Amino acid sequence: MRHTCRGTINLATANITVEDSCNFIISNGGAQTYHLKASSEVERQRWVTALELAKAKAVKMLAESDESGDEESVSQTDKTELQNTLRTLSSKVEDLSTCNDLIAKHGTALQRSLSELESLKLPAESNEKIKQVNERATLFRITSNAMINACRDFLMLAQTHSKKWQKSLQYERDQRIRLEETLEQLAKQHNHLERAFRGATVLPANTPGSTGSGKDQCCSGKGDMSDEDEEIEFFDAFDIITMPENLGHKRTGSNISGASSDISLDEQYKHPLEETKKEKRTRIPYKPNYSLNLWSIMKNCIGKELSKIPMPVNFNEPLSMLQRLTEDLEYHELLDRAAACENSLEQLCYVAAFTVSSYSTTVFRTSKPFNPLLGETFELDRLEENGYRSLCEQVSHHPPAAAHHAESKNGWTLRQEIKITSKFRGKYLSIMPLGTIHCIFHATGHHYTWKKVTTTVHNIIVGKLWIDQSGEIDIVNHKTGDKCNLKFVPYSYFSRDIARKVTGEVTDPSGKVHFALLGTWDEKMDCFKVQPVPGENGGDARQRGHEAEESRAMLWKRNPLPKNAENMYYFSELALTLNAFEGGTAPTDSRLRPDQRLMENGRWDEANAEKQRLEEKQRLSRKKREAEAVKATEDGTPYDPYKALWFERKKDPVTKELTHIYRGGYWECKEKQDWNTCPDIF
Repeated sequence: MRHTCRGTINLATANITVEDSCNFIISNGGAQTYHLKASSEVERQRWVTALELAKAKAVKMLAESDESGDEESVSQTDKTELQNTLRTLSSKVEDLSTCNDLIAKHGTALQRSLSELESLKLPAESNEKIKQVNERATLFRITSNAMINACRDFLMLAQTHSKKWQKSLQYERDQRIRLEETLEQLAKQHNHLERAFRGATVLPANTPGSTGSGKDQCCSGKGDMSDEDEEIEFFDAFDIITMPENLGHKRTGSNISGASSDISLDEQYKHPLEETKKEKRTRIPYKPNYSLNLWSIMKNCIGKELSKIPMPVNFNEPLSMLQRLTEDLEYHELLDRAAACENSLEQLCYVAAFTVSSYSTTVFRTSKPFNPLLGETFELDRLEENGYRSLCEQVSHHPPAAAHHAESKNGWTLRQEIKITSKFRGKYLSIMPLGTIHCIFHATGHHYTWKKVTTTVHNIIVGKLWIDQSGEIDIVNHKTGDKCNLKFVPYSYFSRDIARKVTGEVTDPSGKVHFALLGTWDEKMDCFKVQPVPGENGGDARQRGHEAEESRAMLWKRNPLPKNAENMYYFSELALTLNAFEGGTAPTDSRLRPDQRLMENGRWDEANAEKQRLEEKQRLSRKKREAEAVKATEDGTPYDPYKALWFERKKDPVTKELTHIYRGGYWECKEKQDWNTCPDIF
């Protein structure tokens, strides 16, 4: 508390009143009252004006000191803009109030002086002049009164809204603090229960010769103590994992069964290139059992764009977003069958099944893929084995956007540009892919387009993570006008429907339904041929259920996961091969990304350090491009912004959208091994 002299009156709460022409009073509304006298009316008015302005500044300083107490608990983004507005408005209102009082006082004094002057005995000419001045003073008084009334209305309105804003701001502050405290408490309780469960179930499984028991107990103890410390984001993983510098990740017997998982980087890729192409790998190093304080990382991410948040590799899987995009081709045989169809409606059924199949790999995949660096590419050449080859390139970093082009010798081309937007909402994470997917069949010229649905990751803070897909997809054949509407039913605890249900209808341009689709996005999709039967009023009715059952045909069924997939990030057979090293790829290929390779090999601490290095290198490159753009603008010289290497941004002839379309040249450069135009991003 501040110390003041005896008899001091705080200007912020003082009352200043004028008693007569020379006297005025200052009081605090209580015991302290001062009666002051000036030598003249002019000097008294100077004192009153100075005190009023000083009072306004004191009120402003008091408000600022009160607001500064909450700065620790409120984020800078939330308060700065609103507080600056409130302070500016409050200052202007106080100045306006002071000027209002001064105009009223001076107007009254001027009118009184003119009246006294008019009562004096002066020559006739002087009286005329005085009358003119008096009339002008009257007009001034009328105008001033009008302005004073308008100022008073504005003052009352501003004060009313200022109080409302202050209350709203304080309410939002309190709500946010309560929400953070509640979520933090839940996260700590969940972390504590998880450690207790691990200590009860994992430790007794140790073999007598294993040293993991004592180390796990030590780690458990450390974890319990660190519950109360938000600054400790990661626990020491080497208490659980023994990993030599030059070897891949190994797990002790306390964590997994006797199945061997000692896969080193050198051992995996020491085979000749010819053997690597013939034999696709069927396993990767097992995922380490690292513990981390999830809340200490995620609590500051609520409401933010996930791609702009620096995340440790603990949340990732050892694949990039470009490789995840390539996984859409896992069930490419559906497009092969569609290309062989002569009936456009049957072809549309297979395209719809292919669309649903692209989500089957996400059912257990709760980890986040690596955000590709700008200019990063990924190729998948399966021309000999499966008849197709694919190329992806990261064409934009903020917002993140990837372009994909795949072509098959079986008669189809698939291309897309996907922008990923995501928001962390505290309890769940929403991932919204934006962009159009195109599928063109060469023989018939049928051109299909569709968009992806929203993916939601639930139980981010507390509970077991699970993924759901929700929304609708409209697949359109732009040549014939046929359409297919797919509905991804969101999961509901109270619904009796099967989980992950997908329904659909295939219609012709007139809207007549020819096929009904039913299934789940994680298992299979069935097709029913709809044949209209006569209705009660002579019209057509839908085919009855038992009759439709006879025409059921299974379009697609999910392939089983590889053995021990739960220890390998739940990767499918295709996903296990995507990061396997292949010679001859571009130097920007995702397989050559060092942090991703280190993470796959179980060396997460080194991967985190390498990830920071790559991101810093990318930031420096972006700043350099921005500086070059500014310099070119100042000099008036032309400047070419960043352009993708293998894709060209132009208007799509079908959707009329600006999108990146493959310009060609990649596979020719690969054949010549001419990568001179590739940027150095790793």
